[in-house]
Amino acid sequence: MDKYKRTFLKSKRSFRRRLPPIQSGDQIEYRNMSLISRFISEQGKILSRRVNRLTLKQQRLITIAIKQARILSLLPFLNNEKQFERTESTARTTSLRIRNK
Repeated sequence: MDKYKRTFLKSKRSFRRRLPPIQSGDQIEYRNMSLISRFISEQGKILSRRVNRLTLKQQRLITIAIKQARILSLLPFLNNEKQFERTESTARTTSLRIRNK
């Protein structure tokens, strides 16, 4: 019975409380690039509210700020890393074609 009771006991781990990602003094604006860049994935997508740990109001304001920054060309709509990879691969194929001729 002793083993049986142990399985149902709650573990006594101490959980560290996470700090909110946006402090009370931070302004959510399109000009605040250091704040906005934390909520964008490597691909340039806006991260979800669950991932960001934001309130609904904060997520809406972040989304609006990101969209405004994209329109004003402060942020790219897409991450351009894939385009660079394609240009490198096309350069390799063209150099191979020149060597074969």
